Amino acid sequence: MRKDRVLFLMIGILMSACGSSRGIEVEEAWVRSGLQDGNTAAYMTIVNESGQADALLGVSSDIARFAELHLSQAGSDGVMQMIPQESIDLPTGGRLELKPGSYHKMLTGLNQDLVPGDTITIMLDFENHEDISVTIPVKDSAEMGGAGMDGHMP
Repeated sequence: MRKDRVLFLMIGILMSACGSSRGIEVEEAWVRSGLQDGNTAAYMTIVNESGQADALLGVSSDIARFAELHLSQAGSDGVMQMIPQESIDLPTGGRLELKPGSYHKMLTGLNQDLVPGDTITIMLDFENHEDISVTIPVKDSAEMGGAGMDGHMP
């Protein structure tokens, strides 16, 4: 009887340890098409199931000379502005949506044309979690429901 209790206790501990956290995951990632030497933006949803609050500190990619975190928002005059962000909080159990007209990853000075069907790789740098490399598809902004870069709505 005692062996059964110990066995059930061990199974319970193992199951709780395995199911408690999956880490940080990236969903629905895509990047706008763009021209060489131009700019574009990358979007995705980042889900934190790591059991620990975190922050997205930065982004990098070989596809562009510069990569930054930005927030698009309307200024007091109603004109959209892109405001660089040093970090973006990612609470435990939270979802961070990087989407047109909000937070996004700005890629400046593209090293080549990005056409729908291509893929690029972006590295996400977190405060606590290990860096995550994400390969994402290039899509036409019109098919994703967003304005073009000339509309200043990354």
